Amino acid sequence: MAAEHPIQGLMGVTMEKIREMVDVNTIIGTPITTPDGTMVIPVSKVAFGFGSGGSDFPSKTAQELFGGGTGAGVSIQPIAFIVIANGDVRLLQMTENTSSVDKIVDSMPDIIGKIKELIPSKSKKKESDAEASETENM
Repeated sequence: MAAEHPIQGLMGVTMEKIREMVDVNTIIGTPITTPDGTMVIPVSKVAFGFGSGGSDFPSKTAQELFGGGTGAGVSIQPIAFIVIANGDVRLLQMTENTSSVDKIVDSMPDIIGKIKELIPSKSKKKESDAEASETENM
């Protein structure tokens, strides 16, 4: 079996440290119970990036020369709270939906309603046109 390359060790340590920082309790937080029995559960968005690189350098000796590095970044942003009170569950968002996709999804019921309004009106127009042509033919 070939010896492990030094970059594998760097990547392994970095990924292990990321795992230590980000676990399931980071995304869906620990529930908090208030004195009146209301339970509040924080919800966060977690994003992380990871990069690594290295190079083997030529050497006149038998020892291999290696230079490399790794880095990672983690962003944790609270986005909502799940509130459970008196058997009722609500999601309280920290900010309004601001992405284009969220806006499209939120507007879909209105769009579908308008499409449904257009479809019957076309069939009603065809019916009224047919009635008008029948009265002209009489």
